[in-house]
Amino acid sequence: MIASLLIANRSEIARRIIQTARRMRIRTTAVYSEADADALYVRDADQAVAIGPAPAAESYLAGDRIIAAARAAGADAIHPGYGFLAESADFAEAVIDAGLVWVGPPPAAIRSMGLKDAAKRLMTRAGVPVTPGYQSDNQDEAVLARGAEVVGWPVMIKAVAGGGGKGMRRVDAPEDFAAALASARREALAAFGDDRVLLEKAIETPRHIEVQIFADSHGEIVHLFERDCSLQRRHQKVIEEAPAPGMDATVRAAICDAAIKAARVVAYEGAGTVEFIADASEGLRTDRIWFMEMNTRLQVEHPVTEAITGLDLVEWQLRVASGEPLPLTQEKIVMSGHAVEARLYAEDPSTGFLPSVGPLTYFHLPWTVRRDNAVDHGDVVTAYYDPMIAKLIAHGATRQAAIDNLTAACADVQAWPVKTNAGFLTRLLKDADFRNGAVDTGLIARRGEILTAKPAPSADVLAAAAWMRLKIAAPLAERVSPWVQASGFRLNAPPHVEVRLQYGGETYPIPGDPPAGDVLGAVYLDSHVIVFEAGETYEFSDPSAVVGAVVPGGDGVVRSPMPGKIAAVHVAVGDSVARGQALVTLEAMKMEHALTAPFDGVVAEVAATLGDQVSEGVALARVEARP
Repeated sequence: MIASLLIANRSEIARRIIQTARRMRIRTTAVYSEADADALYVRDADQAVAIGPAPAAESYLAGDRIIAAARAAGADAIHPGYGFLAESADFAEAVIDAGLVWVGPPPAAIRSMGLKDAAKRLMTRAGVPVTPGYQSDNQDEAVLARGAEVVGWPVMIKAVAGGGGKGMRRVDAPEDFAAALASARREALAAFGDDRVLLEKAIETPRHIEVQIFADSHGEIVHLFERDCSLQRRHQKVIEEAPAPGMDATVRAAICDAAIKAARVVAYEGAGTVEFIADASEGLRTDRIWFMEMNTRLQVEHPVTEAITGLDLVEWQLRVASGEPLPLTQEKIVMSGHAVEARLYAEDPSTGFLPSVGPLTYFHLPWTVRRDNAVDHGDVVTAYYDPMIAKLIAHGATRQAAIDNLTAACADVQAWPVKTNAGFLTRLLKDADFRNGAVDTGLIARRGEILTAKPAPSADVLAAAAWMRLKIAAPLAERVSPWVQASGFRLNAPPHVEVRLQYGGETYPIPGDPPAGDVLGAVYLDSHVIVFEAGETYEFSDPSAVVGAVVPGGDGVVRSPMPGKIAAVHVAVGDSVARGQALVTLEAMKMEHALTAPFDGVVAEVAATLGDQVSEGVALARVEARP
């Protein structure tokens, strides 16, 4: 068995691996960039080694530095986690050549499944059904455009070298193809160092279903049932669950058998996930499910599989990598209950899901469900890496029980001043179609502002804010004394206090009476009253303390919300623009983010230049209202 393990990753997956390694009495070494020197996972590990500056290319993607760190730490194995170098066959080979144990599949298997076009050709030869599409070594725009015509609209553009929604675009009409292709290529190049793409027929009612497989070095392969990952935004998973709703025994047997066949054809070892796309327009059918790709690593959503099987997949990885046989045979792997996972991101759904960075002055996660968190109270969310800060995982005897547990947990998330998607998750988990199992990858997009718009503060929120303000403002005797009231009073009448608080540019006069029932969570931080309700955060200030307050966007200046690179400039001075129209595209936190016009008007200034690196708060453009 492995005695000392280096984890070539960061964030919550590093913590997750450390947790299992500690239980197995395996010594752990974390690696960290300059930006992660004080990160929670670094504090968890038995020891930690610095590997370079904040940019991933100079630290977490620098394989030679990671191997050198393993040698210096006396590690005898490297676990890559997921992302970064987890699916790099070259890195896996370098680890093995260095005399270290690679906790992952053989390099040849990674190569076989690493490029989507080659993997699809391999699956076709193996008899696994694949999604209709177009692959070509000729990446000329005109050639790809003709390929799209052959496939038929709508089509999906997909990066050949990666996944996670990066380098992926749906195109519904020929006139939109060139712009979508350019954007997909930019994003793919930034994420994977490879801008090649393939085309697939877009399925109109798609469900994303994947099968967890495990193989050992003795020729045994098993599956651990399926997961449904259909709730996605911009092709990135948001909610995952196991088992898939509406899955019957016949379809489950077919899809799991196909996954094992895919693993066997590449002589797989270790943990892997075979992903399928299903046309769910008439329910789940064996003739309408196609192979999409295979991820040769552990998945972000592996906890839901652990919850329904009672197994520790990281332990299985470490045992298989040590040469042991699989801990269980197929017939002994059983499924119990239902599990649902939500990805908590540091982002603001009300502004197009722009990432939010900075210190977590206040942070609370519920203890009622499993919480795989990357950060804690007082930590800093940086702009250099993926914005996921935690996963919340609920298990129940039934699907509805699991969803209820997770809904309550998401509603209990409290964070400030970093913004999160907890309110969005809470509303999504309450969606009637989702609760009824009527899911597909377009559900979130169809709901639009129903899910993303932040509700105005409720009466309960206002009452909690007023009561907190009074508790902070003055001692009890002063609050209730009639001598300090501006209004008339009677000695035998209860006192009346009115509190004026400002939220979102609007001043609210609120009765300061003691709340009649339970008080919502409220705190006083940095001269602000913060109230938490249903996953949302409401920040109130005293209007007398606010000088020259300006509604965001009111001056027409569009600023960089975080450090990043200018990926595209869409307008020029003098252009007429509509509210919400893209002005500049910023590449940050591994994704492209469109910065839009705050109102209808004319572009007065453009300060963004293609390719420039910009800091947070830099003015990139200015829009003037039409006279």
